[in-house]
Amino acid sequence: MSRAANCPGCGAPVQFAWSSAVQTACQYCHAILVRHDVDLEKVGEVADLPPDSSPLQIGSEGTFDNKRFTVIGRIRYEWEQGNWNEWHLLFSDQTSGWLSDAQADYAVSFLTPPPGAFPSPNDLPRGRVFQFQGAQFMVTHLTPVRYVGFEGELPFRTADRSEFMTADLRTQDARFATIDYSETPPLLFTGRFVDFDSLKMSNLREFEGW
Repeated sequence: MSRAANCPGCGAPVQFAWSSAVQTACQYCHAILVRHDVDLEKVGEVADLPPDSSPLQIGSEGTFDNKRFTVIGRIRYEWEQGNWNEWHLLFSDQTSGWLSDAQADYAVSFLTPPPGAFPSPNDLPRGRVFQFQGAQFMVTHLTPVRYVGFEGELPFRTADRSEFMTADLRTQDARFATIDYSETPPLLFTGRFVDFDSLKMSNLREFEGW
């Protein structure tokens, strides 16, 4: 797939950092752009994201498991007790992952093939145990979340993501998983919590307090 195109809204050049990106936003006219092979389709306009105190930004760089990554996108979510960012990461080997940033708690995760069909959230009680990746993952929370907005490059469209359920799972050795019911069938993400300093981040936002 081509990494360069022109915005169908204003004609400005749009350059993709990741060859597999599906959705982005024009930095000039704020059009939401969905990619179809070499063509871009305007499907709306991106809203300004509310301010937050995260030190990360598009273009921040870091290291996870000895692989360099660059932040190329972000989704902002809300739930009844707050909000958080999911930063889309492009690794040096052209794979992608996510860095969850919730009130200074950080976790890296990756889209993972599910071990089988998951039940609906209404049929998924807390305490339910799933076996995958050689470990037992227990459901600890079921949370309704709301999509707020995005920036940068994403691996999927954000249409129809207004409200959906997520299930959080944990193992005894501090790994985690999330069942994401924003799509049918639901998506599975697995990963682990990380200390911010271990990511060796650079090109961070500069503001008072950091």
